[in-house]
Amino acid sequence: MKLTDIQIKRIKRSAKPHKVSDGGGLFLWVTPSGGKIWRWTYRHDGKAKLMSFGSYPDVSLSLARERHAEARKLLATGTDPMAERKAEKAAAENSFQSVARLWLAHWQDGKSPRHVDYVKRRMDADILPCLGARPIALIEAPELVAMTKAIEQRGARDIAKRRLCAII
Repeated sequence: MKLTDIQIKRIKRSAKPHKVSDGGGLFLWVTPSGGKIWRWTYRHDGKAKLMSFGSYPDVSLSLARERHAEARKLLATGTDPMAERKAEKAAAENSFQSVARLWLAHWQDGKSPRHVDYVKRRMDADILPCLGARPIALIEAPELVAMTKAIEQRGARDIAKRRLCAII
């Protein structure tokens, strides 16, 4: 039988962790401290796997079911949902924006706050809108030229010239 929101709110903690099933392998893991975590057990390539969807009430019943349905669709196509999630996370960590933030944190030592603020504003206004979400390894020269031309077209020729020289 499927869970309801009222049933979930009434679940009490116990001395040992226990699970309350929602169906299809999706369940609510209740910890002795009272925490409630959405989990899903599945098999991929003959191995049992356990995937977490977040904690209740941060992840509602309907959202947990949506995430569960998406993961089941991935599994039906032969893709491991956990591997897919890890790949997406790795791509986000290797995006231009995340690398640029790390660079800025390292670079700003010894620089004046005014100069750091200027560079940060220029990066936020000119570079990140064009390249921010892209993985670093996939950025190519034509994208950099297009970004520089966009900066130049808005009337900031000196900035565009410096960006192009820094790229080359």
